[in-house]
Amino acid sequence: MIVKNEATTVPKCLGSVRKVVDEMVVLDTGSIDRTPHIAQQLGAKVYHFKWCNDFSAARNAALKYVTSDWILVLDADEALTPAIVPQLREAIARDEYLLINLVRQEVGAEQSPYSLVSRLFRNHPDIHFDRPYHALVDDSVSAIITKEPHWQVGYLPGVAILHVGYQKSAIAQNNKYAKAATAMEGFLATHPDDPYVCSKLGALYVETGKITQGMELLRRGIISAEENYDILYELHYHLGIGYSRLQKLPQAISHYQAAIKLPIYPILKLGAYNNLGNLLKAAGDFNGAKTAYATTLKIDPNFVFGHYNLAMIFKALGLFTDAIAYYQNAIALNPNYAEAYQNLGVVLLKVGNHQDSLTAFRRAIALHERYNPEEAKRLRQGLREMELM
Repeated sequence: MIVKNEATTVPKCLGSVRKVVDEMVVLDTGSIDRTPHIAQQLGAKVYHFKWCNDFSAARNAALKYVTSDWILVLDADEALTPAIVPQLREAIARDEYLLINLVRQEVGAEQSPYSLVSRLFRNHPDIHFDRPYHALVDDSVSAIITKEPHWQVGYLPGVAILHVGYQKSAIAQNNKYAKAATAMEGFLATHPDDPYVCSKLGALYVETGKITQGMELLRRGIISAEENYDILYELHYHLGIGYSRLQKLPQAISHYQAAIKLPIYPILKLGAYNNLGNLLKAAGDFNGAKTAYATTLKIDPNFVFGHYNLAMIFKALGLFTDAIAYYQNAIALNPNYAEAYQNLGVVLLKVGNHQDSLTAFRRAIALHERYNPEEAKRLRQGLREMELM
């Protein structure tokens, strides 16, 4: 791990691996809080590195301190899932693997909830990180396999890493966008057609409102990505978001459709299917939307937004019994889902179940009070007007 001022998150991260790994190497890049002390208390070997605006330089410095045969790389806002450990042990026992890709889940994210990350690899002298931001070992691994073709890249299908760093509060707190843009812009200046940096920086520009600049980079990336399907997926996916922001729905739909046709692991396509469903619903194609949302649940039966979105479609189609069932599924998976309670209340009212409807509305109001007081006030007022409260 490389860390800086991660006192609140580092205990959970190290706690998720301390009984799994042989050693924990933590490279501190200039913390002014208790991060190094906490890491040491939890059993990590802590080293220090002067930050130089280059994540690869820091990660490569950390690699020098590793003594074990395999390396698992985590960030402080991530945790290893206990369920993956048996698969992980089995995979590293195999002789053919040089690197094993892991599925990472963005906790609470509706956009791109899953990604594939190259974070588990042999302690091979020629494996190193490249790029100043979104540092990767992939290029060095490809170079090794070209010279030593007996090696293979593996993949573990279950969720291995839980990540909370892309939640809006975490991004704002760490000023992540500004740091990322600065690092990637420097790299882009010398690698103008690199599809990976076009994808990441283009997506970041779209996210921060520089939509035209972002989409130009994303289109440039598509031209140079060739058959790199994982990157092509990201490029199409973020172009879909860009066109959606510009209210150009047919173009957005076509990019999501291009994304889901690519030969990548189905779990990585979840965000594209969900966003495609949202656009088809907005265009009035409820059956197309229903198919897209149903596909998200085939891929991941625990995808909360899939249940909620299907419920919204059934509600729009007047299929209230199905709508109720799917709202209840969403609530079972996320008991704090205020919008699901609110819409459940609406459908229960439509079928004449006033008592349960009122219970659902009250729960929605209580949750909105916590997270969205204006909506709680509006909902309470609406219920009074209908003389339900």
